[in-house]
Amino acid sequence: MEIVRVSEEWQKAAAYYVRARVCIEDFKVDLSGEFSGDAPHHDYVVVFDGILPVSTCRIHYLDKDTGQIERVATLPEYRKKHCASAAVREAEKWLKEKGVTRVLVNSRKAVVGFYENLGYIPDYARCSGGGLFECVMTEKILD
Repeated sequence: MEIVRVSEEWQKAAAYYVRARVCIEDFKVDLSGEFSGDAPHHDYVVVFDGILPVSTCRIHYLDKDTGQIERVATLPEYRKKHCASAAVREAEKWLKEKGVTRVLVNSRKAVVGFYENLGYIPDYARCSGGGLFECVMTEKILD
């Protein structure tokens, strides 16, 4: 597996490929909602298995001290192979290099345990959404 900090357009396309597949195959939702929040200032991490992009996440800088890891997605056939945790850890390293000390992830409740295993603390007072997309905000302080 190769972990890449996106710096070229084709790499961003790889991130979008993973997100589009997961969005359509797992959640059966319209792609316009998945990509409406993307902006040029966001950073992306992609995990590749050879030439195939298999996992990704987006980094959103909220302020000089706080970043948010968003849109974590892994192809179904690569789940339970530590691809998403590799992407999140690389995003955390990148954030730390930029001086960020606090990281947020708005996790779907169904997968909050994944983030807890990575050191994130859920705040059940900060829930949003509903159904398949019922979420809880999690937080991690980078040391």
